[in-house]
Amino acid sequence: MVSAPESGTDAFDVVVLGEVLLEVSTEVPVSDGVPARLGISGDALNVAAAAAAAGARTALLSVIGTDDLGDAIARRVAELGISTDLLVRAEGRQGAYLVHSDPDGEREFTYLRGGSVGSTLGPEHVDESIFARAGVVVASGITTAISDTARAAVVRAASIAHRFVFDPNHRPRLQTPDAARALIAELAPHTSLMTPSFPTETAMLGAESALAAGEYLRALGVDAVAVTCGSAGVQIVGDEQRWVDAVPAPVVVDQTGAGDSFVGSTAARLVAGDTLADAVAFGVAAASLVVGGRGGTGLVPSREQTLAHLAGSARG
Repeated sequence: MVSAPESGTDAFDVVVLGEVLLEVSTEVPVSDGVPARLGISGDALNVAAAAAAAGARTALLSVIGTDDLGDAIARRVAELGISTDLLVRAEGRQGAYLVHSDPDGEREFTYLRGGSVGSTLGPEHVDESIFARAGVVVASGITTAISDTARAAVVRAASIAHRFVFDPNHRPRLQTPDAARALIAELAPHTSLMTPSFPTETAMLGAESALAAGEYLRALGVDAVAVTCGSAGVQIVGDEQRWVDAVPAPVVVDQTGAGDSFVGSTAARLVAGDTLADAVAFGVAAASLVVGGRGGTGLVPSREQTLAHLAGSARG
């Protein structure tokens, strides 16, 4: 039995929709008897946590279980400063993933999410009165790929939102390149900011450079594009073209959630009134701190920590 989310009276700055996952991480390849750390993650939660830490009043729309694990997830959402008002409780199995990070922070994932309770997210969960009043709505290609109903939820949210941010976050195991390109074309006219990664996602679009990818997406109707180029920086393509340098990470433990942190932090600062270039610079700085923690929300820097890190980088 699904319970409807409660509708708040005040508009949220940021609303994120997607699936929350149980995270099982190890420092060595998974095997019998290997010590593991249990966490709660998933791209949607990571994005929402970053937005909340950046100062935005943030809510997460996700379907979680009615069992003890669902209770633990709801508590973690609240601990991260995210409103639980839009969480939907339903009977079902929570999705999970196993991740092993090597000493350089590179990761190897194994997902256990087929038929999860989170994949039952649907357009009926997207409350127009909430999504239309939000400062920004954020979703990713992962959410659209976990089920047809979740895809429909994202499309509905994009069509309602005053400002929509979309991270393609393409996963070949979940979605074919053709399906990903078709979705991007469908969402483009509703998208204020799209954040593809170079070179993997830009190559999927047939673009040989970050700049070409941005111009391609702009031609489809996207207002602005921030192409993330890993440790190099971000190429902005909008009314003007601008390059934003990366901020060196003080320490690299685990790269999980870095891209999500960039998206959530950038979205939050756009709602706060920053220019796109300033919001992107903030997002880059936040992402470079996140890799110092283990897990998707192992280290979520505050707005003050990110600003100090960004200022220190500028002085250097």
